[in-house]
Parts: sequence; C-alpha cells; structure tokens
Amino acid sequence: MKRFRDQEVRRREMVRKQLAARGIADERVLAAMREVPRHRFVADHLVSSAYGDHALPLGQTGQTISQPYVVARMSELLAVDPEHSVLEIGSGSGYQTAILSRLARKVYSLERVDELAKEAIRRMRELGLGNVKIQTFDGTVGWGEFAPYDRILVTAGAPELPKPLLDQLGAPGRLVIPEGSRRGQRLVVYDKHADGTVERHEGEMVVFVPLIGRHGWQD
Repeated sequence: MKRFRDQEVRRREMVRKQLAARGIADERVLAAMREVPRHRFVADHLVSSAYGDHALPLGQTGQTISQPYVVARMSELLAVDPEHSVLEIGSGSGYQTAILSRLARKVYSLERVDELAKEAIRRMRELGLGNVKIQTFDGTVGWGEFAPYDRILVTAGAPELPKPLLDQLGAPGRLVIPEGSRRGQRLVVYDKHADGTVERHEGEMVVFVPLIGRHGWQD
C-alpha cells in the first residue's frame, strides 16, 4: 500500500512540476496524467525512473516511451472531446494510448512491433481500459475499417504526412504528427474543416523514433 501511495505522490509531482509548470493547461489532460500509472508501462528495472522528465527505452525494440511533457503536449494539441473516436499510430508501451482512453470515447491503436502490441494489450486489460482496440499493422496505412476518425495522433517521426491518414480523418477533424528528418521533427497540427479544406500549423521541435512503413521511412 505504501508503494502505491509513493507512486501516486510521484505522479502528482510529475504533473505539477513537469506539466502544469511548463504550460500544460488542459484540465482533462492533467487529470489523465495524474490517473494513469506510468510506472506500469516501463520495464521493472526502470520503475524508479518512470516519472522523470525524459523518454525511456522499451527493451531491445529500438522504441521508447515518450517523456511525460511530450505525451501531455501532444494530447493537449489533439483537443480530444469525450465523444471522439481516436486513431493512434504507434502504440509503443501503451502509455499514450491509456492517456487517450481517458479522454476519448474509443481509441484504435496500430503498432508495427508485435511484441509491443501484445504487451500494450495486456496492460489495457490489467488496467480495465475497455475502450481501446490495438492491432499489429503498418500504421502509415491507417485503419480503414473504423474510419473516419475525429482525431488522429502519430507518435513517431515522419518525413511527411502519410496520405492514407489524412484520408481517414473526419471532417471536421484534427491530426497531430511529428514531421521532419530522422534526427529531429516539429509537431505539426492538421485541421480538416467541414468543407474538406486542410490547414497546417507547425509547433515546437521534438525528437521521435522514425515512422517506419509504406508511407513513412523505409526500415
């Protein structure tokens, strides 16, 4: 019980010092970050680092769990309402997925690494997050079965926006993606309006693992 309380205290400190203090203002996002136990999404030997202001490796897969600020910032930019359906590209450990599950009606998530997808599914079940569906697939192709989506979030760096994802975005709808080189990207917001027109806005610099797939970087 003490260990549980300690992790809860660390989580609240993370939200106060790393998120709210740096300008994250969306109360629903802050609440989700306080509720989702980030230490459940990292390897046992990294639990003590789970609430630090940095990304952490996911085993030998070459993937990472993003730093809390980046997860919160992308979630805030996505502007998710409770009735929205969200497509996430890159489940990873499932941490960002779990945050989205607290914000949206339904979350569909694609992960190209089968090992990570299976672990993420297990974590969703353990945490009782029943509004999440995860599948192993090339995320750059999207998930046409459940399109259109109100929101789409890409959690890997792309050379440009994959066209299938824009096609699967509803109108109106919003898509957030890191775009740039393999070494660094900018967070880019695409807003699709009801008449089908699209606006593009660039934000801050970030560094993500590359988005691998048919419409992304080649492995």
